[in-house]
Amino acid sequence: MASESNFTNFMERMWADYIKMTPQALQIYNLLQQNGETIINDHIALRTFNHPRLGIKSLAQHFTKYGYKESGEYFFVEKKLYAKHYQHENKEYPKIFISELELQKVSPLIQEIVSNCVNQISDAAIQDENFVFSGRHWICQHSVYEKLAKESEYASWVYAYGFRPNHFTVNINVLKNFSDILKLNNFLKQQGTKLNASGGEVKGTPQELLEQSSTMAAEIPVQFADGIYNIPGCYYEFAKRYPMTNGELYQGFIAKSADKIFESTNKNSM
Repeated sequence: MASESNFTNFMERMWADYIKMTPQALQIYNLLQQNGETIINDHIALRTFNHPRLGIKSLAQHFTKYGYKESGEYFFVEKKLYAKHYQHENKEYPKIFISELELQKVSPLIQEIVSNCVNQISDAAIQDENFVFSGRHWICQHSVYEKLAKESEYASWVYAYGFRPNHFTVNINVLKNFSDILKLNNFLKQQGTKLNASGGEVKGTPQELLEQSSTMAAEIPVQFADGIYNIPGCYYEFAKRYPMTNGELYQGFIAKSADKIFESTNKNSM
């Protein structure tokens, strides 16, 4: 198994890629630190397609080699997505949530575009652990992005950004001054942060053992083959977990809540 120091370095490189695209997350991270908080990451989310060369396992392999194990699966019928989450026995390691677009359920147009993109990726690139934050490996046109977005916002996001963390997540449970999700949300809004209100600003309940909220992804300039366009990038999430009957904190995810969290990158929600 790969060493702990290698894993720490791997995580740091992933975080560096993420904040480069999501400066708002770094601002919130720094703001919470300035308020005396220690930030621990609850989970990292990644997106892909269930193409034979590029399903969940193609990304998961870069975490399982560090000792991560498959821990749960989730279905998003309306969005045509399937997901799994992975956990490490070291509770300080973030959970990894990997979703994929179910290509057999989308239009021939999306299938063809994705196939053309995947064909431009080398096997060596997929096997390299840097693949999980390597960005896109294909020529990208904004006109194609727009076509994809009409059917699947998820497909258009992966087409535009490729492979990289979609979001990191603040673990609310370890915060001292903002251990209540409503208090944290109000604090963030006072700082001018726009939160995802789809399904309510707080997704989930203490009874479901998980409460989540997230920022709306800010639009950032992206270079396409046919010009530079501003489109939604990544977002920052916040999660509060509650104890199960055995006293341990619930470590899974709630599909109906995650379904709304996905919409943090929706253009029409901004």
